[in-house]
Amino acid sequence: MAIISSDMGDNLGSLETSLSAIKFLNENNSKVYPIIKSNYNNLGIVSFNLKDYKKSLVFYDLAIKFSEEKFDVITYLNNKANTYREIKDYNNAIEIYTDILKKQDISKKDFSRIMTNLAKTKWLQNPSYNPVSELKEALNIRLQEKDLWGQNSSYAHLADYYTQKKPDSALIYATKMYGVAKTLRSPDDQIEALQKLIVLENPEKSKQYFLTYQKLNDSLQTARSKAKNQFALIRYETEKNKADFQKAQADNVKKQNQILKQYAGLGILGLILIGGGVWYRRRKKILQQEKELEVKKTELRYSKKVHDKVANKVYRVMSEVENVPEMKKEVLLDKLENIYEISRDISYDHEPTDEKHLVEMLDSYSSQDDVQLVKVGIQEIGWDTFSKDTQSEVFNVLQELMTNMKKHSKATRVVIIMSRINEEITIRYTDNGVGCAKLSPKNGIKNTGNRMESIGGTINFDAVSGEGFKAELKFSVQ
Repeated sequence: MAIISSDMGDNLGSLETSLSAIKFLNENNSKVYPIIKSNYNNLGIVSFNLKDYKKSLVFYDLAIKFSEEKFDVITYLNNKANTYREIKDYNNAIEIYTDILKKQDISKKDFSRIMTNLAKTKWLQNPSYNPVSELKEALNIRLQEKDLWGQNSSYAHLADYYTQKKPDSALIYATKMYGVAKTLRSPDDQIEALQKLIVLENPEKSKQYFLTYQKLNDSLQTARSKAKNQFALIRYETEKNKADFQKAQADNVKKQNQILKQYAGLGILGLILIGGGVWYRRRKKILQQEKELEVKKTELRYSKKVHDKVANKVYRVMSEVENVPEMKKEVLLDKLENIYEISRDISYDHEPTDEKHLVEMLDSYSSQDDVQLVKVGIQEIGWDTFSKDTQSEVFNVLQELMTNMKKHSKATRVVIIMSRINEEITIRYTDNGVGCAKLSPKNGIKNTGNRMESIGGTINFDAVSGEGFKAELKFSVQ
């Protein structure tokens, strides 16, 4: 559209359209370089026609920048040199023309065109310079190549040169130019030729040429006036269609958004219902599991208490009776009554576990003839400063170890060493019993691990067959 407007003489319209085209062309994409260079060359031409020569030079340089073919570069350099010639910067123009003529593989048409422009520029720079030989050499090439546009240019330059020096020769070349221009159907060149003929011909023919010139010029101006608005309807329809499309697109997006909102609302409601159902079932299951776990914990707690408070107490009394044959009946009855009281209210634990009762418990498992017990460090660890829970759990663990020793190990010597470093307590239990090849703790020994874990402690066992039984308790009283 821009090039068509330029050819029709609508330079302002062409300039506007060509500038609008730039935003559609990606200069980082080499595939569109042919369009980019053509667009910049057109901008250079219309800027030249509008006599904005400074911008014209800029646009020609951009056209050259995006040109990858020698033919195009030569064309744009020639246009650039013509611009320099128009602003009378002849030296720059001559330098460019000369450089182009030095290029190899230049076509005959380009050679004749550049030679013609160079000769004309030298003549404009120096009116005494005779360019005829160069102009005729270029004309002969154009005649051989049947280059009508080139012939038209050569006849125009020769007519201009001979107008003052040899009017008859100038008339011949002006007439030939007019004939070629009519063949080319170029109104601009016809008008230029008629202007020359009006000056060079006799008054009678000059009058005829003037009438022809006037008619042609009026037609040309009318055609150009029409050309200025030739794309107005296209632009209007394009913009209208674009606006209608954008409006329809906006309406469509609005409807889609409404539908999406409805679907989103239904989806959220569905998710809430599904999530609520899942949560209810999961909550119900968790509550059931918690109830079952609580039952198991209660059973385990009572099982431990029965084991620790009753079974171990009974075994301890049995051990005392065995180790103290002369125990008085009243003492034995008191101990049995104590067990009875504990059994009556198994859920209530009120057995004292202070240092005194710890020592009594440990001593109850020893005898001079059967088991020798060595206790080290009980007073140093500050037993009575421990919390009641810690005292109770460690008391029961040691009681379980002693019961296990009495039942299974056949030990004759037990050593219990207690030590404290800052807030960390270590209790090491060792006996010289039979040990075991593989440690397989029964309920009582299993409970010791649970008890130590409940106070944030650990218990480790070391039992080798024939080498006795060892256990190490570690916990903090911070």
